[in-house]
Amino acid sequence: QVQLVESGGGLVQAGGSLTLSCATSGRTFSTYAMGWFRQAPGKEREYVAAINWSGAITYYADSAKGRFTISRDNAKSTVLLQMNDLKPDDTGVYYCSAKRGGWASAQETGYGIDYWGKGTLVTVSS
Repeated sequence: QVQLVESGGGLVQAGGSLTLSCATSGRTFSTYAMGWFRQAPGKEREYVAAINWSGAITYYADSAKGRFTISRDNAKSTVLLQMNDLKPDDTGVYYCSAKRGGWASAQETGYGIDYWGKGTLVTVSS
């Protein structure tokens, strides 16, 4: 069993930055690909970014490319999402996720995700 706990959300003005953190339990963190999703009020959950087990390969949704950076520290069992140049459309609850093995495009829909965190709220004001 892997537990995921997100932190770092908050209120920020448009153009500002936030770094989200996902702390995980368990001794097998390095065997999981990790991803971030978000859900805006009244909208469906959407994929944001993912990273493979070693951190060598990263994936981004078009909305995140050039502004967000995902990284991980396997020694600390932590994954980060650095978000720059935030926009009001980035508002939502951000969820950390874990998938055993590799990350494929199917996971962008949430399919095959093994564990989810409870989320952290990000609000971007205009």
